[in-house]
Amino acid sequence: MTDADAVSDPRNAPENASPVSIDDAAELMAQIVDNVERVIVGHRGAIEHILVALFARGHLLLEDVPGVGKTMLARSVATSLDGSFSRVQFTPDLLPSDITGVNVFNEKTRAFEFQSGPVFANVVLGDEINRAPPKTQAALLEVMAEGQVTVDGETHLVPEPFTVIATQNDVEPGRTYELPVAEVDRFTKKIRLGYPDETEETELLGRVAGDHPIESLEPVATVEDVRRARRTVAEATVREPVRAYISRLASYTRDHARLGVSPRGAIALLRASQARAVFEGREYVLPDDVQAEVPSVWGHRIRTDADADGAAVVERALESVAVD
Repeated sequence: MTDADAVSDPRNAPENASPVSIDDAAELMAQIVDNVERVIVGHRGAIEHILVALFARGHLLLEDVPGVGKTMLARSVATSLDGSFSRVQFTPDLLPSDITGVNVFNEKTRAFEFQSGPVFANVVLGDEINRAPPKTQAALLEVMAEGQVTVDGETHLVPEPFTVIATQNDVEPGRTYELPVAEVDRFTKKIRLGYPDETEETELLGRVAGDHPIESLEPVATVEDVRRARRTVAEATVREPVRAYISRLASYTRDHARLGVSPRGAIALLRASQARAVFEGREYVLPDDVQAEVPSVWGHRIRTDADADGAAVVERALESVAVD
């Protein structure tokens, strides 16, 4: 079996994985968080956001200034999972085929063979994604939405689980490209890290004075563990009143912004709320889970007349929309 065949094997599909118990799934998530905290100081909330996106079958965008640990956080999460990991450094000269792969002619077989790109991994780190032009950024659209890559009319499935963690700097605007709205909408969450406080930075400096802790970090979960926990999350109960609450929140954003939340955004919130519920050890979703997840899931999807992120619209929606 070739590498391409392996990643295209339908046995990797999540629906074929048997779920674990709620307690086991919650424990798995907590173990990964604790493991990542061996490297990352003071960002437990951000680590949880990444895991919610991972177990909700989604992707995450990390935006902040350089040097606050975006790439190290993504690497630590990937290292904690005993799966495949690849890193793509986005640059202005990067081509779409450099990401997805390309068909190459084999002189021996006299046939074209697909050479997979770096997206064929369980966790893909897209570093400084906004440094590449829109055409190259768009190479991620199909794979992030559908878990597959189409090259010359042939479809290739990526491994399952599959999650993209992308970073982007919000400085040097003259040397970066704004992400297309369609691509932003494919990220389940968008978060910022911020600077550590003095105590956290002091601890960080002590950890890296010798060898960096990332070098000794070991996996605490297998790919099969993640598949089964994802299945558990997918089966978490979302009752009709909670679904209706999400719909009312979405309608509010559409009525009070130039670009409101899409149905894809509503689905992303539902799945993130399921992951949050399992994280808390519950098999059912509460409105509290929705309210905890909505800022990071919807803020980047909304555009106001000022062409800004929609954090204020989300906040007003939470204040105005009643929970039945």
